[in-house]
Amino acid sequence: MSGLSRLRLSRLGLSRVELSRARENRRGRFFIWIVVAVLLVGAGAARAEHKLKDQDCLGCHSDNTLTKDVNGKQASLFVDGSKLKHSVHGSMFACVDCHKDVTSLVHEAPPKKIACAQCHADAQEAYSHSLHAKPASLKNTQAANCQDCHGGAHEILAADDAKSPVNHANIPSTCGRCHGQKFLMESNGESAQPFISYQESVHGRAIENGSQKAAVCTDCHGAHGILPASDTRSPIYKASVPATCGKCHTQIENTFNQSIHGQAIARGNQLAPVCTDCHGIHSIKSHADPNSPAAEQNLSRDTCARCHEGVRLSQEFGVPGNRVASYFDSYHGLAAEGGSVVAANCSSCHGVHDILPSSDPRSTINKAHLDATCGKCHKGVTQKFTLTRVHQEDGMHPRDIGSIAVRWVRLIYVVLILLVIGAMFLHNAIIWRSKTIAKRKIQNPFMTRMTANQRWQHLILLTSFIILVITGFALKFPNSWLAEVLAMSEKLRSMTHRVAGVVLIAAGIYHVFYLAATREGRRLIWDFAPRPRDAFDAWGTMLYYLGLSKERPKFGRFSYAEKAEYWALVWGTALMGVTGVMMWAKVWVGNLLARWWVDVATAIHFYEAILATLAIVVWHFYQVFLDPDVYPMNWAWWDGKMPVEHYRHEHGLDAEALAEADAAAKAAETKRED
Repeated sequence: MSGLSRLRLSRLGLSRVELSRARENRRGRFFIWIVVAVLLVGAGAARAEHKLKDQDCLGCHSDNTLTKDVNGKQASLFVDGSKLKHSVHGSMFACVDCHKDVTSLVHEAPPKKIACAQCHADAQEAYSHSLHAKPASLKNTQAANCQDCHGGAHEILAADDAKSPVNHANIPSTCGRCHGQKFLMESNGESAQPFISYQESVHGRAIENGSQKAAVCTDCHGAHGILPASDTRSPIYKASVPATCGKCHTQIENTFNQSIHGQAIARGNQLAPVCTDCHGIHSIKSHADPNSPAAEQNLSRDTCARCHEGVRLSQEFGVPGNRVASYFDSYHGLAAEGGSVVAANCSSCHGVHDILPSSDPRSTINKAHLDATCGKCHKGVTQKFTLTRVHQEDGMHPRDIGSIAVRWVRLIYVVLILLVIGAMFLHNAIIWRSKTIAKRKIQNPFMTRMTANQRWQHLILLTSFIILVITGFALKFPNSWLAEVLAMSEKLRSMTHRVAGVVLIAAGIYHVFYLAATREGRRLIWDFAPRPRDAFDAWGTMLYYLGLSKERPKFGRFSYAEKAEYWALVWGTALMGVTGVMMWAKVWVGNLLARWWVDVATAIHFYEAILATLAIVVWHFYQVFLDPDVYPMNWAWWDGKMPVEHYRHEHGLDAEALAEADAAAKAAETKRED
């Protein structure tokens, strides 16, 4: 060792022996670290070599009898190995890649539930904001989850697999497992009707017939992030509907966006129509289907009228109203209502998806294009032909449409019609009255058929009944001629109807007392009493007038027809009176009994009114006006008298009345001779 080295060692205080020992210690520690590293690598390799494989798990789970108790029920732990192998996960992952907490074949604690979000974070994020996630957050076991749509966890197939429940062709049936179940949907406050409507739609039919392009649920609603229509992010939000439909109907979307409706939607006008307003939502049908709102026969009356017939558009946006009314007052509208398949409708002139205002030079109803538009049906028209206004000005009645010349013609003819027809009616009425009086004088002698009391009862009944019919049906049919004839407010109509009803009920009550308290009333009820003979008389009358019998039945004071009408009147008056009072006092009746009693009373009142009105017109008016034996009228309701010979012909068995009439006639003739 050199002097320098010895000097260094001496300065460090180390001997050669100590230095040698230090070097040996460093070599030992390095060797130990190498051994530890080798052991760690070996352990890792051994662990990797003993990682559970699918066949290890299937050693138990391929047993289809393997179950476990879950809340008192046996849940199957069976896994079909062949399905797992062919699933979208089986080809990429092992069991323990998802069940990471399973490290050995013996696992006493059940594996944790797999979270799809650990791989599918984007889908989970979208689902968490969807309509399906809301009931799930409330622990609703009926809420749809990943497996409900994609299938069992061990059998999930790729979307392009024809057997996958999320394959395009299978989406409707997958969604229908929940949305097609009436009771399931109703238990969640929803309806199964949208799914049922979709099945009947043009899209649903196309999918059923094997189409790979027709729209299914996810095309419109989305897949994981399904949102309500009220959410501005939803593809079925009103302003988003054109773009949603445009994913398939691109050209139509582009055309619609340029139209007056599309421009209004773009400006944020929520009253403007989009695709679903005209075509429907789930129940979309082909425009050739007569049940489609887009069918030609339904456009004007239903589809376009929903917006353009009311005043809301006029008040909010200045769009003229009454367009549909003026259309139906035209030849086109009248012909269409009559069943014409070639008469022009709204779309014939305005277009379909490309509707533009008349001020737009591209519009089919712009002045520059009207001759071409009208010329599609009326060949050879010029601009002169198109100068006449088609729709009336806003606020005008359809009858006021047209030029000043047309309005003058209308006015002149209305006056002329009133004068000419009025004069004709007056002329004939004077002659009819004179001839009727003369004929009645020839029919002497007369006998009393109705007393003054009975005639007053009949007159009150007749008047109140007619008022009730007119005021009642005017409410049920507010657009009918009955309502126009009344031309009164609802308050006045309602009051008039109730007053007439009270009068009818009062007349009925008086008639009951009349029958019980007067001699004539008691005789009347006896003569009106039904008897077995009436059935034979009805049968015999039909045989006689059909030419099958030579003998005509004879009747007493009242025939079977008059008896039937009387008791029908009694029954109808009582029924109409009771149901009318129930409707009038609906709150009291609804609280005392139940609300549905009022509904039943309303239905009975309406249909009984129809029955009574038709019975009067068909049955009673025939006997009073149309029967050739009494034409032009049976005057007994007016003056109570009836020719004796006619009475003898009709009521030959009423010997007492005929004897009195003959005696009175003889006394009158003796008096004249004296």
